[in-house]
Amino acid sequence: MRPRLFVAVVLAVAIVVALVGFVCLDPRPVQAGVDSSASGYKVLDPIRHGTLTVFPVVASRSYATNEFLTLDEGLRSGQVVVAEYGNVRGLLRRHVTPAMQHNSAEVNRLVLINNSKRPLLLLAGEIVTGGKQDRVIGKDRIVPQESDPVDLSVFCVEPGRWVATSDHFGTSGSTYAPVSNGGIGGGTMMAQPSVRAKAMGDKDQNQVWAEVRKQQQSIAVELAASPSPRNPEEIRSTSSYARVMENKDVKEKVDEVAKPIEQNYQSLIKQLRDRKAVGVVVAVNGRIIWCDVFASTELLEKYWPKLVRSYASEAVVTRAKGGEASHAQAESFLADMDGHRETIESEPGIYRHTEINGDGFKVFALTSLLPKTGFDVHVAKMAD
Repeated sequence: MRPRLFVAVVLAVAIVVALVGFVCLDPRPVQAGVDSSASGYKVLDPIRHGTLTVFPVVASRSYATNEFLTLDEGLRSGQVVVAEYGNVRGLLRRHVTPAMQHNSAEVNRLVLINNSKRPLLLLAGEIVTGGKQDRVIGKDRIVPQESDPVDLSVFCVEPGRWVATSDHFGTSGSTYAPVSNGGIGGGTMMAQPSVRAKAMGDKDQNQVWAEVRKQQQSIAVELAASPSPRNPEEIRSTSSYARVMENKDVKEKVDEVAKPIEQNYQSLIKQLRDRKAVGVVVAVNGRIIWCDVFASTELLEKYWPKLVRSYASEAVVTRAKGGEASHAQAESFLADMDGHRETIESEPGIYRHTEINGDGFKVFALTSLLPKTGFDVHVAKMAD
């Protein structure tokens, strides 16, 4: 081959390679998170009532979650016991070493034992009442069947009390039991998203206390501004977040928002069972604030009554008016799970908990590592 021809061929090849590289290499950052369409999730048209909007989420597949026991089920049956850290001695199994024994209660620690033959699912934001103070669970986790006492990470949501009302923690008598368990009955309460966020994201007791006080004040203001003014002093005089949310007047305000959405979506879940309804994206006053997605429709049904009341509680105390959140915004919120920092905690063979910090949001994913699982049981995302 002549030199000039050789040089021309080499240059042509180089240009082609460069062009191919230009076409194939996307200059945008790679998205490490979940794309709503690629992941099999789809956001449906919203259900709105007042300032609260929920966008149902359906999935392309569902997982077997029948083996998981919820905290409500475990506490009501007596198979799950939650106690102050100082009461661990009475919960110990015979084969546990004496080193596990303690004799002093601590604000941010509780112990739990699962005596059932099913793994227990705990969700961050669930509130247990009793002991020396009411507490909110700070992190999703799975507790294996017939467990030894487990040290729970919790935050106090009742800053004014440090006197035992009972040896063990129980359910709240006025909250709603899952429909699948027979309707109205005792169950744990789910903290509203702003309180959940302080426990899950900030992991700071002072921040949790500050948010609880802020929400109590907001609720008192809301009651005082009602067309038929109620006495807000009962709200201001108690330090118990759970007692505030169980107040008759507060429940009526929350029910005004929660019941229409709860009933509409419960009906929708049944209609969408074949389409695998698994979660919701939540907006308050036109701003997307949260999403909860589960591994199955069955799990969503169990948690839905108290989840929707937690969302409604947020809507009741959020007075700023905004527009309406769009379907496109909800899809974008669910799809963007990419972050710049990831923290993983794991209990081998039981669960993995992943926290992703992104630009303006945090994602929390609980993955089951139990036999025949290996899937995300619950994913929560919150806007900062």
